[in-house]
Amino acid sequence: MSRPALINLGCGHRYHPAWTNVDLVPAGPGVLRMDIGKPLPFPDGAFDAVYHSNVLEHIRRPQVATFMTECARICRRGGILRVAVPDLEAICRLYLDRLASCLRGEPQAEAEYEWMLLELLDQMVREESGGEMGAYLRRTPLPAEEFVYGRIGNEGREYVAHQRRHEAAAAAKPARPWKALRRRILALLRPRPSVATRIGGFRLAGEVHQWMYDRHSLARLMAQAGFPEARVVSPLESGIPGWNEHHLEVAADGSVNKPDSLVMEAIKA
Repeated sequence: MSRPALINLGCGHRYHPAWTNVDLVPAGPGVLRMDIGKPLPFPDGAFDAVYHSNVLEHIRRPQVATFMTECARICRRGGILRVAVPDLEAICRLYLDRLASCLRGEPQAEAEYEWMLLELLDQMVREESGGEMGAYLRRTPLPAEEFVYGRIGNEGREYVAHQRRHEAAAAAKPARPWKALRRRILALLRPRPSVATRIGGFRLAGEVHQWMYDRHSLARLMAQAGFPEARVVSPLESGIPGWNEHHLEVAADGSVNKPDSLVMEAIKA
């Protein structure tokens, strides 16, 4: 029996050699450099399963239908589309719950409320990399640490660990005032773009969320692309062959990489 043809679009650093892995900026060997905002260079029906995780929300709304149509085109009839996105419904419910707790005067809810407000808004409105969410995660100690890690999972823990290593390494370096002065002088001499150009360039660079989805809007979008009857699945549940062996959503120790995600699957009609 031949091995199924699987493709992971916008894979980031979560990929497996059993898949064709593509991303705009490859994170490792074997990942194909590709702009998935353009027509995908694969034949019709080339894959048994098409997967993208935390990609769709970064695509500008006018381009979403075209991207989903491309996903359908390269998927064979009877093949599977699996999509993971931040779960707008769950974010809203948790935000309202923590808001109610704050209004009741429960002090332990304040940090959790602050985090949920960031989840709801920050990545849609930020004007520089990391935004206010990044600043929150750089705090030491991290407020509402267990709650936050319960939301952002392994990817969030890895981000926090990376930031703390970076800060520790920077603090350990000997002071070189002349280098800082040189950087300031070069910055002053360098032509500076207007605020609008800087912010506009950042917001089109791929980090911000262009839209958010819930189980109704995502199912409707998948159906319009040719994948009816989309259903919500857990990170461990899939019709894709070998799914749990590839550790794309769940690590080898059973922990979930992005527990704040909504995951849906559907079969191409």
